[in-house]
Amino acid sequence: MISFSPPRIDQRVIDEVTAVLKSGWITTGSRTKEFEKKITEYCGCKTTVAVTSWTAAMELILHWWGIGEGDEVILPAYTYCASANVILNIGAIPVMVDLNNEDFNLSVEAVRKAITPRTKAIMPVDIAGYPCDYDELFSLINEESILKQFTPNSDFQKQLGRILIASDSAHSFGALYNGKRIGSVADITCFSFHAVKNITTAEGGAMSVNLPDSFDHEAIYKELCIKTLHGQSKDALSKTLKGNWKYDVTEPGYKCNMTDISAAIGLVELSRYQENMDRRKIIFNKYDEAFKNESWAILPLYKTGKKETCYHLYQLRFKDVSEEQRDALIQAIFDCEVAVNVHFLPLPILTAYMNLGYKMVDYPEAWNKYYNEITLPVYFDLNDEQVDTVVAAVKKSVKLIIG
Repeated sequence: MISFSPPRIDQRVIDEVTAVLKSGWITTGSRTKEFEKKITEYCGCKTTVAVTSWTAAMELILHWWGIGEGDEVILPAYTYCASANVILNIGAIPVMVDLNNEDFNLSVEAVRKAITPRTKAIMPVDIAGYPCDYDELFSLINEESILKQFTPNSDFQKQLGRILIASDSAHSFGALYNGKRIGSVADITCFSFHAVKNITTAEGGAMSVNLPDSFDHEAIYKELCIKTLHGQSKDALSKTLKGNWKYDVTEPGYKCNMTDISAAIGLVELSRYQENMDRRKIIFNKYDEAFKNESWAILPLYKTGKKETCYHLYQLRFKDVSEEQRDALIQAIFDCEVAVNVHFLPLPILTAYMNLGYKMVDYPEAWNKYYNEITLPVYFDLNDEQVDTVVAAVKKSVKLIIG
């Protein structure tokens, strides 16, 4: 069976994790701090805090920014449920918008129509690792009419003076926008290092902060670190220093600090990340070559003049098929011993969000992207022969189901 997206766990990773286990220090320590610095250097942002998941990162950021009861956060209807869950979890309102015609990302014009005086943040989602339209989003939120209706309710919001762009970049670590790496484009960028991502720490995530220079990013880093540890003024490593045991709790915070075990995996992954992306790019090109002349195939957009994906997901779509046929294609491909996936079920078709009143009919482009999409295997250890097997399985299944 060809797996969908197994992590790259080799002897180098095993050796680094073993070294942590033998060191006597396995929670947040020097490796986590090094990982944060390496992410900051790689992305070109101003500071980074590593945590246990994307979800923890974004929920903490929204809370820290002062977003809460009755506030609105705009996001695409087409994303993983975590994007909206964190908004609900802080008491705010997810305001869903539809997608562009040409790609899987949110429509800036739909965002424009959704902005109200209660809008505190926009959460663009870089689906499949392909960046959203950040220039257009920043131009929009800086328009005079949009600035006039912005109503801040925290000191940070007043200092920024506009809607926050908090990017869901769970998929897009390493992607490029205008020659800059994601992480240095939005005000805040939250990454995922889950097992299936391009870079993994088993479970994990990070928040990269890139606010205007008027913000004190060193102070922000310290504050966010405290928030990740129940509001405790000193972490465990600091308290081990001679005579330094005493601490305070300055607020009821979260508990989502990354461990050195996770960071050890991440440091290996980051050191060879370009090698990973180069292989993924080769696989993307092979899929393109295999399907470009097929009348039923809609190939994904993943590179334009100012955008380049990090080659996370290859989203293949099928012309003139129903959702039922797409599902049958998935089963047929699995029957060929090849695992595929779907990214994603749009939020309005999930029971939790239907029960809140969201309706799929309000997001026709999100539906158009969902019902005929499958995601093909892409990972470093997928060899050329296996890529050929995936291609053959797809083509065989199309003949069987579509004819």
